[in-house]
Amino acid sequence: MTPEETRARLLYRDGLMLVIDKPAGIAVHRGPKGGACLEDHFDALRFGLPRNPALAHRLDRDTAGCLVLGRHHKALEKLGLLFKQGKVAKTYWAVVMGAPALDAGLIDKPLGRLDDKIGWWMKIDAQGQPSQTRWRARGRAEWRGQPIAWLELEPLTGRTHQLRVHCASEGWPILGDAIYGARDETPLQLLARRVAVPLSKNQPPIVVEAPVPDHMRAALVACGWVDEPAKADA
Repeated sequence: MTPEETRARLLYRDGLMLVIDKPAGIAVHRGPKGGACLEDHFDALRFGLPRNPALAHRLDRDTAGCLVLGRHHKALEKLGLLFKQGKVAKTYWAVVMGAPALDAGLIDKPLGRLDDKIGWWMKIDAQGQPSQTRWRARGRAEWRGQPIAWLELEPLTGRTHQLRVHCASEGWPILGDAIYGARDETPLQLLARRVAVPLSKNQPPIVVEAPVPDHMRAALVACGWVDEPAKADA
């Protein structure tokens, strides 16, 4: 991305934090094997400060949407504590394969590492870390000859791949999930739709929403989502 394209993805800015619309398909930071990452573009987001902003949390490579950055060291400490204490409310949208029997529920299944040799892959593990996801079905449809559903997901804990493993364990993997679902050409249908960050004790949380990416629009429209109007150019 050019610096202009990077800044165009900015959803929120104040003296402490930025929220950007992370594109799907790019890692947020450089892994052990190197390669391009989103952090490479943070210089365009300094806005006069002496150092680049830094990640306050993580999103998977193939997940799009709200990504929170701290603008300096003290901001990162504050944001890191809010995330660690579970005070940042996160809402995701996903399109899943299958038909959940209910319209809402709570998935309460501990997660553990699938294999020490396979990076960050996870599994349901009775001896693993407690993990909870609240979910609600917002729409259903037939898609390419099979049932799908549009879910709103709220992770009450922040485990690696939590939403992907929890959905798959219920029999409705996220569409396009090549690890825990069916391997096909569909990009992962998972969006970090909204974050609510309580930066001030005396003010309501700062709520930021990410737009629906192009690769999720068709399936969401089929499930009843009303397409959002394009934002006017600044």
